[in-house]
Formats: sequence, C-alpha cells, structure tokens
Amino acid sequence: MSISRLGRGVRASVSGLPRAFWWLWASTLVNRLGGFVATFLALYLTVERGYSASYAGLVAALHGLGGVISSVVGGVLTDRLGRRPTLMISQTATALTVALLGFMEHPAAIAVVAFLVGAASNASRPAVQAMMADIVAPEDRVRAFALNYWAINLGFAFSSVAAGLIAEHSYRAGFLGEAVMTLACAILVFVKLPESRPERAGAAAGAGGAAADGSGGGAADGSGGAAAVGLGSVLRDGPFMGVVGLSFLISLIFSQAYVSLPVAMGEAGFSSSDFGLVIAVNGVLIVLLQLPVTRFIEHRDPGRLLVISALVAGYGFGLTAFADSLAVYALTVCVWTLAEIVNSPTQMGLVVRLSPVHGRGRYQGVYTMSWSVAALVAPLVGGHVIDRYGRDALWLGCALVGTVTGLGYALLMRKVERRGEGAAESPKAPGPAGTSGTPASAGTSEAPEASASAGTSGAPEASARA
Repeated sequence: MSISRLGRGVRASVSGLPRAFWWLWASTLVNRLGGFVATFLALYLTVERGYSASYAGLVAALHGLGGVISSVVGGVLTDRLGRRPTLMISQTATALTVALLGFMEHPAAIAVVAFLVGAASNASRPAVQAMMADIVAPEDRVRAFALNYWAINLGFAFSSVAAGLIAEHSYRAGFLGEAVMTLACAILVFVKLPESRPERAGAAAGAGGAAADGSGGGAADGSGGAAAVGLGSVLRDGPFMGVVGLSFLISLIFSQAYVSLPVAMGEAGFSSSDFGLVIAVNGVLIVLLQLPVTRFIEHRDPGRLLVISALVAGYGFGLTAFADSLAVYALTVCVWTLAEIVNSPTQMGLVVRLSPVHGRGRYQGVYTMSWSVAALVAPLVGGHVIDRYGRDALWLGCALVGTVTGLGYALLMRKVERRGEGAAESPKAPGPAGTSGTPASAGTSEAPEASASAGTSGAPEASARA
C-alpha cells in the first residue's frame, strides 16, 4: 500500500466528525495515558507491600465490584444530571481516590479505597458513550466508537511501558501520576465539552440537542417530549437485554486473555516476560488495524459482523489448546484480536441504536455492567476449569461459548430487524427545529436525529448499517 493511499485512508477515517467528539476523544486518550492502578495494582500489593496473592485477588475483586455498582449508578446520573457533570464528578473522584490509594498502608484501608477507585473510574463510561452518541451522527457512530477504542488501546500501550519504568523507582509516583492525568481530563471536560444531553419537552425551539459550539451533530428529540426512561424499562427491554447477555458471554471469553492465559502459559513452562510479549501483540494489532478494519466494516451488516466476531473470538481462544510455542500463542492472539477489533465498535453501535434518546445513560450503564460482571466472573470460571479439568478444557470451552454467542447474535438480530421495521412503519410527527420525528413508544428504538451543523432532518437508523 502506497503512502498516499494510506494517508487517504486515515483522512477518511477521521474526517467529518464534530469538534466536540475530538475533545472527548482527547480526554479518553489522556486518561488512558495515565493508567497505572489497573495494570500494576497486583504487583504493588505483592511486591511493594508484601501481601499475599489471595489478598491481592480480594482487592482486585473489590475494585471490580465497585465498577459493577457504578456502571448502573453512572448511567442514572448521566440521564439525570447530564453527561458533562457526571464526567467531571467521576474523573475528579477518581483522581482523589487514586492519589489516596498510594498513601494507604492498612490492609482494610487499601481494600476500601480500591473499591472506591473502581467505582469512581467506571462511573464515567456510560457518560462518555452517551455523549458520543449525542454528538455523532448515526451513520458515523461505528467509526466514532472505533476511534475511541483505538485511543483507549493507544493510551494503554504507552502507559504500560511508562508505568513499568515508574514502578521500578516509586509506585507512589505512579499513583500520583495517574491522579494528575485524570484531573487533567476533568479540566479538559470542564473547559472544552458542552453538555450534550437532549432536551425534553419544553426546551427552546431550535436547540435540538446540538453541541453548544455548533460543531457536531447533536441529537434532536423528535418524540414531542418523551418521558425519562427508568431502570425497570431497561431491564424489560428484551432485545437490549439480549445484547447485554451476549456481551457478557463474549466478555467472558476476552477476559481469559488476562486471567487464564498467563496461568496456562506458566503451567506450560513459559515465563512472565513470554506472556508479556504474546499479549503485546493484541495492543499492537489494535493500534495498527483498528482504523483500516473499521473503514472496511462500517457499511456492512452489523448482525453478520457480530456473528462472525463471536465465532472468531471463540475459535481463536480455542486454538490455544494446540499452542506449544510462543509463535503459536502469538498466532492465537492475532486471531481473537481481529474479533475484538470488529466486535467492539459494532456492538456499541447496536447498543446506541436500541437506546431511547432520553435513556441513553441508563442503557449504557447496564451495558457497561455486563463487561464489569464478566471481569469478576472470568477469574473464578477460568481458575475452576483449569484446576478441575485442565487448561485445554478451558480453551475448548471458549470455542463452545463463542459458538453459542454467535448463534445468539443471529437470533437476536432477527428481533432487532422486526423492531426496526415496526419503528419505520410508525407515523411521523413534526419535531423541533425542522426535524422529523416519531412518536415515542415501547416499540421504537430511538428518535430520529438531526445534524446540528447541517440543519437537515434525520432518519431512523436502518436495521443494517449500510
């Protein structure tokens, strides 16, 4: 591929997105560049503090439990307070608790503060995802979510190296460094990001949920003032909860890369540095391939992409049962990383499509919770299977779960197609600021959205993003 062609591809991947999106993207990158606790917490507790591995596991579980709880709480706050206040509260609280964790010495105090760190840091995710859906036009969302996922992995790649060097000299400096970077994110949100939450009935005509700087496509509520969505409504939304369940299953598979893969490689006689080299392939491929792969998939049937990604993820981990060298382990990582690159933005696009405009925070919170719960369950499942049945049984089990998940996506997308057809056939009502809208009902997935910059009327997303 020529340099000029590569340049055109990159420009096509990043062009046409609103300015507010890029400030949100920058805050994600800065936040991930400061990542330290999630990567080095276990080493800090066992090496620096001299605690047992079981205590380190308990603290990690409490950190994850905080994330599970705050996923839902953050989603509710996102809808009630707004995206911007939730982001600022979450990031400021994260900065304070991370800094505090670096000074805790008593085991009980460390455990409590680690729980608070997990809760504070995870509360921002529903707000980020909801704001991204607010300010990006429907046809660009898969690309936007892919770019955000790329920023997460790019920041993680650099922070892992930097944090490792910092940890050799002072773990406390790592905690304080993450606190400073997270606080910088809160400042960036305060200075550069306007509130994007769509207005309900009674909003001023012409506001249409557009970003305050007029730079991006905000959501216009064409529903004539839909009521807020409660958590009960989210949990009763069958197709959406189907996505949440399938998200849990595929997350359970991907989590084995950081839970069971190092254990299995250790049992096979490989060192921790060998695992580091193998898992680094995942980050490198995401940084190199996320943008071009997204350009390839963004106009293709999301249902087919989700089915294929689930199968490739399951069988990619299943191939680990036959790995007997670093090269083969690296090859298996290449296989399931491709599935990860395809699945993440496609599934995020589906979640937004199924989320009512005024319930995006709660929907994103419940969806985020599926990943947090999987992160809690994966160590228990992986360890139990390896201890009782052997590591090969775990990898073959991943292939089975991937197959079940793929079949689940195929069945689920039929319901989503019917739901989309029902929304498309419903009568339209005039919306604000010249937009067209559909009446809010249980059968509609989302009010049509209009681009604030273009001033044109929006149309409901098609059942297949094409």
